[in-house]
Amino acid sequence: MSSSHQAHPEPDSEFPLAASSPCSPKLKASPKLNRWSMARALRSGANIDRPINAPRRQSTTEEADRKTSSIDGDDVAAGKSIYLVSDGTGWTAEHSVNAALGQFENRLVNRGCSVNTHLFSWVEDEEKLLEIINQAAKQKAMCFYTLANPSMSKSAKEACDQLGVLSVDILGPIIEGIASHLGVSPSGLTRGAPGRVKTLNDAYFKRIEAIEFTIKQDDGTLPENLGKADIVLVGVSRTGKTPLSTYIAQKGYKVANVPFVMGVEPPKTLFEVEPRKVFALKIELVVLQAIRRTRAKTLGVDTEGENRYSGFHLVRKELDFASKIYAKNPGWAVIDVTNKAIEETAAVILRLYHDGSDSSTSVPCISKRF
Repeated sequence: MSSSHQAHPEPDSEFPLAASSPCSPKLKASPKLNRWSMARALRSGANIDRPINAPRRQSTTEEADRKTSSIDGDDVAAGKSIYLVSDGTGWTAEHSVNAALGQFENRLVNRGCSVNTHLFSWVEDEEKLLEIINQAAKQKAMCFYTLANPSMSKSAKEACDQLGVLSVDILGPIIEGIASHLGVSPSGLTRGAPGRVKTLNDAYFKRIEAIEFTIKQDDGTLPENLGKADIVLVGVSRTGKTPLSTYIAQKGYKVANVPFVMGVEPPKTLFEVEPRKVFALKIELVVLQAIRRTRAKTLGVDTEGENRYSGFHLVRKELDFASKIYAKNPGWAVIDVTNKAIEETAAVILRLYHDGSDSSTSVPCISKRF
């Protein structure tokens, strides 16, 4: 899927060069982790190598016929297709469908089929809209759309009904509900239409400032500035600190992250930060080992030996090292990120952050008043 959310790589410190221990036990990723990874891969539309004893679906002519070109001439992989059509960025449609697809991960794995989502953003004229829906009909795709203009929304519904395309209007019912609740009519203006409220307001520039701060503070850089952060993330390598920091920063929070590395003392300024602002990330050993092994192979680093970057003993030692620091700082919230998407972890962090903040503190708000 175009926006599946996994733990993404973050900048690493150098790989430890301790001597290997060939007689140490080797762990394999758990079946639960394998199943989760397969589900994520299927949701992204990627081809995966299934076990030899797993039942394979026989290819059919119909499946082969589905490998036709898209509107822009790109090849569309075989599998069920979902079209997302928006007159803006498509963020609402993309994230709504992603959330719904999360309810079908196990079934997608069992059936061995993939789901391919195709996002069409900034669709503001009817000709382009009908072209997309015609292509959806050829692909036997389902169509979700978020169109603010009532005329465009109506055209989408009529075209989908006429061509037999299963469709869902994500935005329409919400707009109608709010209009009924407020007792006023919606503007019907698209995101880029003249007359829309300008988005370059104080909140916008606050987000830009937060993102710039977060980039400069990545991976323990400039520890003297930790006190200026709204949120500080700590944890061992490969717990997703960097992508999580970036995601939260886009919501207007200044985020810093500090890696815990064996043999390296954390900066003293970390322990001067208000405890409620520090969030400690933990992860299951076998999952972290699998993530590190994949990362090391990507970088062409030797993964053999139990004291290497992804070795059992080193991973365990680093997790124990981090746990001892967490235990000495009971004011820090400890969050298990095992198999959690970035959005899930961010939601937990922001909820805890605001639950523990003083009402007098000037911090970005999750809810906005219009």
